Amino acid sequence: MLDPLDALAIDPVDLSDLTEETPFVGPELPPTRPERVEPIPSSVRIPRGRPLRHRSTFPNSPPLVHWLGRHLTPGEATVWVGSPATLDPLLELFYAGVARAGGRLSLIEGANRFQPYRIGETGRSLGIDPGRLLDRIRLARAFTAYQLVALVDGWASEARRRRPTVLVGHDLPALFETAEVPEDERAPLLTHVAETLRATLRAVPVPLVLTLTRGFSEFPGLTDRGPRLFDLIRVGARRDDWKLEALRDGSRLTVVPRPAGQWGLEEFGSTGPEEVTAWAAQFQRTARRLRSG
Repeated sequence: MLDPLDALAIDPVDLSDLTEETPFVGPELPPTRPERVEPIPSSVRIPRGRPLRHRSTFPNSPPLVHWLGRHLTPGEATVWVGSPATLDPLLELFYAGVARAGGRLSLIEGANRFQPYRIGETGRSLGIDPGRLLDRIRLARAFTAYQLVALVDGWASEARRRRPTVLVGHDLPALFETAEVPEDERAPLLTHVAETLRATLRAVPVPLVLTLTRGFSEFPGLTDRGPRLFDLIRVGARRDDWKLEALRDGSRLTVVPRPAGQWGLEEFGSTGPEEVTAWAAQFQRTARRLRSG
């Protein structure tokens, strides 16, 4: 059985809205290094560059989560690829946004990087009660590769009981790269995990998010024996921004920090080729009214 965290669902708060380019001001993003992402293998069967006519899984959520929700679909997996320095904070914002939209998450943690206090502070900085946030996350943390296999084997039963809105597998291959796992067992075990994920989504057709730090080569069996892949999102960093790009429709999102109450070009109806959302800004209206002329 998956171990729950004590804790935490969410007070309504509007995090921000979409803008065009916004100058960097406010809190710094986590330090990042140049990304080294492997090329996409030919076995990845995702329509590339096609327009995405798909409703967001979280239509009334903050813009960042709304955009990510457009790249999820029930019964299929979406893979996020990037360094831990970019993926982990993005996941924390995703957790907060899903809970704010009334969703529930079932998470298997494969890299032991779940930080409840930091996640709580992320929610608090967005005006969200930390306790109610973490109450929306059902966590199972593995400390060995064999524990992780057992958790994945039981995930379908857990999900049928709890009915989560989305499943998250955070860096599941990480535990298989230790010396405790014989090299000749790594690929068969990960292929078993991939096959089990496929069976889980057939039994419980909800969206699945899988995070990888390098690419598909670290997860043998995922592309040919695992669940159907709906989309691939590359997560990188440029200067002080995060850059997200989705393979299916080629859409891009820039995540930039912006202080609470600052408005961007969205006020003038400008969208541009790139959508941009603030990283840690609460929605605040002013009392002043604009006058034409």
